[in-house]
Amino acid sequence: MSEPTLAELTRVFARIGCLSFGGPAGQIALMQRELVDERGWVEQGAFLRALNLCHLLPGPEAQQLATWIGWRLHGVRGGLIAGLLFVLPGAVVMLGLSLLYVAAAGLHWFAALFLGIKAAVLAVVVQALLRVARRALGTRFKLVLAVLAALALTLLHAPFPLVILTAGVIGAAAAKWSPQWLGSHHAALGDGPLEAPRRLATLTVQTVAVWLAIWALPLALVFVTLGPDHVLWQVGLFFSRLAVVTFGGAYAVLAYMAQAAVSGFGWLSPGEMADGLGLAETTPGPLIMVTQFVGFIAAWRHPGCLSPLVAGLLGAGLTTWVTFAPCFLWIFACAPWMERLERAERLQGALAAITAAVVGVIANLALWFALHVLFGRTSAAGLPDIASLDWRAAVIAAGAAAMLFPLKRGIMPTLAVAAAAGFALSAF
Repeated sequence: MSEPTLAELTRVFARIGCLSFGGPAGQIALMQRELVDERGWVEQGAFLRALNLCHLLPGPEAQQLATWIGWRLHGVRGGLIAGLLFVLPGAVVMLGLSLLYVAAAGLHWFAALFLGIKAAVLAVVVQALLRVARRALGTRFKLVLAVLAALALTLLHAPFPLVILTAGVIGAAAAKWSPQWLGSHHAALGDGPLEAPRRLATLTVQTVAVWLAIWALPLALVFVTLGPDHVLWQVGLFFSRLAVVTFGGAYAVLAYMAQAAVSGFGWLSPGEMADGLGLAETTPGPLIMVTQFVGFIAAWRHPGCLSPLVAGLLGAGLTTWVTFAPCFLWIFACAPWMERLERAERLQGALAAITAAVVGVIANLALWFALHVLFGRTSAAGLPDIASLDWRAAVIAAGAAAMLFPLKRGIMPTLAVAAAAGFALSAF
């Protein structure tokens, strides 16, 4: 196995960060090809074990895998370089798109383009639902968990963190008493002696303390300078909480984020939330970058004593910081304990159950998007007003589904065609 220099690591991850389109599956495949197959910087077994660890942790698994690879090759410096370069291109592009979004808001041509993008996003979410379901629902027990999670969110309006926590507790119990209910989640558990030196434990505590301080620093500055009533404090606190429960990727937390950002805080409308997801689909890097769009719009709309532009830029920066700083904390603290985490069967069981529940969460998100993209009005009970059906959105969503499923086109071509269709149908 060859060892790259720090400069080589930087160049390669700068390239990966600019090319990492296609969601976590495409991003992980890109790192497999670039780092394992072509350059041999990481062994295949180590790569897969690290991927398993990243699935255990909240946050975007592809970005955390990049951080772990950098850490393995060049310690903390390498982890910071790899993790930051994986995120930076997408963050810059998303910020530019957010500025364009608020500058062009209200223009007919812009609204027409995003009519198509929002309709296509509905088909993209359904595609994500089916992909996750195929991977996660291998037993009847997991299927029941997914259905119960969807019902809890849709009918009982249960909080997303509570659904995830409950699924984890059920999975841990099932791993102990009835592991067959969870299928083969434990098949990859290792054997052999484990070591947990005292020095390693001390180092882990120090790492957690340092990264908790880094995570909290901008929040403390906002609290001291602007106070707890300013939107930036609300944004930082909300997305810090979100970073702890982002199991299952961006699609899993979108319903929770939309519920809070739209109905709770009133930062943006359901249509704008769909627009943000459409923008995130067109940028490299983790799809969770949609949080930056929400933070930008929230601060732009409610700047307080700041100008909208300054508040929006600070909102985007703060959201990105509190979304990704925890990812570095998880990796730098947990990577040295990788083997022990892989063999923690109850933890593996909890993860398997959470992944199953995430299917129900994404189903709830798909329903939420369908109601707000296809219909102009809903009743107090959440049922759609059939008379308010937007036939243009319905036609574009059906066309996007045809491109994604039978025609097997990629997300980027689908979004481009849907945007053009939205423009054409609006003109018609």
